[in-house]
Amino acid sequence: MRFDSLVEARFIRRLNRFGALVDMGGGESYIHVANSGRMRELLVEGRRVLLKPAVGGGSRKTAFDLALVDLGYTLASADARLPSLLVYEALKEQRLPQFGRYDVFFREATYGESRLDMALGGPEGTCYLETKSVTLVVDGIGLFPDAPTGRGRKHMGSLSKAARVGHRAAVVFVVQREDAQAFAPNDEADPQFGVALRQAVRDGVEAYAYGCHVTTREIVLAGQLPVRL
Repeated sequence: MRFDSLVEARFIRRLNRFGALVDMGGGESYIHVANSGRMRELLVEGRRVLLKPAVGGGSRKTAFDLALVDLGYTLASADARLPSLLVYEALKEQRLPQFGRYDVFFREATYGESRLDMALGGPEGTCYLETKSVTLVVDGIGLFPDAPTGRGRKHMGSLSKAARVGHRAAVVFVVQREDAQAFAPNDEADPQFGVALRQAVRDGVEAYAYGCHVTTREIVLAGQLPVRL
């Protein structure tokens, strides 16, 4: 996925779940943060950030979205909407061998009580797939979530139900930076999500993790990472 016309700014502070102030060189500007996670390790005052022009015209209250955070040694994507798009892109390009036998891809499929990111169709039936955005990396381990997530736990429950009745079900954790060597559930932030994920895997849900290659020009799904449960 390519970035066009990114604008440099300095982070000031977060105002709420989806809004923050940045300095674009002409005073404070209000921007949209498309991520409900805490991201405390990313959103540090004075840190260089890169913004992308917002899509939505006159209906938008903000002219820019937060795209990337410059950590000095790597760039991190802060947009929680991207993982599903990156996985969808990789599926269409046949870059995910685990799902190579599927040729039909539906976005936003409902199963049980959840709206999941995708349903894949093929000769072997249906696979329900959910993606999760990972921005926190500690000692080389990508961790999800960085705050309690009732929605995430519900998604794991719906995937478990799908697997128990014979559907294929999978969750893909997308670490939106380059410095992770593995993935693990963040039991410190939300132990109940860890319980739900491990139960889902016992029920037959497949868990995968991928890193990303991130530059100021593009972000693409990179190598597969070990999942440590």
